[in-house]
Amino acid sequence: MTRYVFITGGVVSSLGKGLGSAALGALLQARGYKVRLRKLDPYLNVDPGTMSPTQHGEVFVTDDGAETDLDLGHYERFTGVHTRQTDNVTTGRIYSDVLAKERRGDYLGATIQVIPHVTDAIKAFVYNDLSDEDFVLCEIGGTVGDIESLPFLEAIRQIGNEIGKQQACFIHVTLLPYIAAAGELKTKPTQHSVKELQSVGIQPDILLCRTEHSLPDEQRAKIGLFCNVRPEAVILAEDVNNIYEVPLAYHEQGLDGQVCAHFGLDSPAPDLGRWQQIAHNFANPEGEVTIAIVGKYTSLQDSYKSLGEALTHGGIANKVKVNIKWLDSEIFESEDSQACGHHLENVSGILVPGGFGKRGSEGKIAAIRYAREQKVPYLGICFGMQMAVLETARSVAGLPQASSSEFGPCDEPVVGLMTEWASGNQMETRSDADDLGGTMRLGAYPCEMADGSLAAQLYGSNFAEERHRHRYEVNIAYREKLEQAGLNMSGLSPDGLLPEIVERPDHPWFVGVQFHPELKSKPFEPHPLFVGFVSAARKKSRLV
Repeated sequence: MTRYVFITGGVVSSLGKGLGSAALGALLQARGYKVRLRKLDPYLNVDPGTMSPTQHGEVFVTDDGAETDLDLGHYERFTGVHTRQTDNVTTGRIYSDVLAKERRGDYLGATIQVIPHVTDAIKAFVYNDLSDEDFVLCEIGGTVGDIESLPFLEAIRQIGNEIGKQQACFIHVTLLPYIAAAGELKTKPTQHSVKELQSVGIQPDILLCRTEHSLPDEQRAKIGLFCNVRPEAVILAEDVNNIYEVPLAYHEQGLDGQVCAHFGLDSPAPDLGRWQQIAHNFANPEGEVTIAIVGKYTSLQDSYKSLGEALTHGGIANKVKVNIKWLDSEIFESEDSQACGHHLENVSGILVPGGFGKRGSEGKIAAIRYAREQKVPYLGICFGMQMAVLETARSVAGLPQASSSEFGPCDEPVVGLMTEWASGNQMETRSDADDLGGTMRLGAYPCEMADGSLAAQLYGSNFAEERHRHRYEVNIAYREKLEQAGLNMSGLSPDGLLPEIVERPDHPWFVGVQFHPELKSKPFEPHPLFVGFVSAARKKSRLV
């Protein structure tokens, strides 16, 4: 029997519903249960693929090619369960599907309404694509009280009625603000948030209260009394030093125990050994390194959420603390020729992440040139690989006009629009006239690596399957000129047409990849590219 846990949030946004859902999933896993996590997003965009990273954060890509919310990254990192297209839906997609059915005549002339047609579509999503999961954890995006969340709240209310308490549990995440002048935590915002949730017919079973301070027993009892929740089901979620302590902290507060108690489950205590080890390694590093991330969305670090976590995983594997120096690539365009040295001279590694558009590209190329010339370990991801190729083409290969067709017409299109590529047994085709949304090379694709290459050594294999999200690709026609200039194409698609990995044998550690390895990195299974990159940075830091 599949049990459903619905996680809502109140008072303010950014309380950590996604992280809390992921941590609860990890705890239930540690008790021996099979879990699945899902996210219901109330915005009208069909998916986050065309949304600004500085508004929405990163786009997380699944193996089957879905562009999803960054919370799905938390789900994967904490549980190791690969998410799918059926694990994230938006209001935009729900309405698109409903209206498409109406246009086809599927509703037989009925008047289409939010209830039952939209709510039925949401319920169908919640129930869809399940097998033998013990728990399905569904996070509702946004904040209770927002008008756009109402159809989702109504849908999960109906599910709660349909399957009953023995199969449905509602967790509400709230804030307990600390008023310094009064010297106490305030419970009223939580009370009001629960009241708002009750007004749409949902009574929370468990409260997860975010706070910076401990909660006295009398206030816990007060919250329970006014919110109609048992005091032991009022769970304190205090701030922790790092996110990988969250499962341990929530277990100590009894979150997973209360969920099991709600369903009448008498399960064994969770095995939290690997989480204790991860927390220990994080808290007790044997050194530290500084990695410069040279990007264009650095004003919101959530734009590179998986990237930051993957570097942390690489640090845990190497028993070092990874300090990230966030640098806007445009500073290398607007300052003098010494800008790179000024900002990068004390870093142990340089990373240029993915991105779109011409803005900031010349600054990224300048940073890459510095990494190549000064022998600083370099990792280029997606756009970062493409800019590394342009840097070599311009500076070493004698192609000063080398550019990307993404930036406009050019004489030397070393990077160009992908017009076709193999996807399983089908050939995908694209043109400049296509819509921007959902038209990229998305999802997991295979890569074959050359014998003896650094990439093959890092992976311990000549084959890997990695997730992609890009519209432009390095032009294989320039392979000979680039390799003569010292930049080897060490990884290719199985048909030999698409460059996937480049590296410089004349450099201590210089790798560019067309895919996004950060999306598959986990604290208990760090990605080999990040383990290798941080290891090289550690060696560099010892030489400085």
